[in-house]
Amino acid sequence: MPELTHATQASTLADILERVLDKGIVIAGDIKIQIADIDLLTIKIRLLVASVDKAMEMGINWWQEDTYLSTKAREKEVKEQQEDLEARIKKLEAGNSGQ
Repeated sequence: MPELTHATQASTLADILERVLDKGIVIAGDIKIQIADIDLLTIKIRLLVASVDKAMEMGINWWQEDTYLSTKAREKEVKEQQEDLEARIKKLEAGNSGQ
């Protein structure tokens, strides 16, 4: 019966994940549906796996402006809506007081 051999540089899943998050990895692919050389549908798929620090280092920070993911972004949006409503109310009141 043959003996099992193991690699001397074995990496655990945690080690691999740490390296991927530290460096980042991009997976890209395109799906195209054609009939008789006519493009019916094209889907471009891009996936980036990286740590938050690495993503920010690359200039990717969309989650900071997403109102579903960031309370600061949501608070900013609510404040802007309130300011807009107050300005509209003042405009309406100014129009009614002239009558």
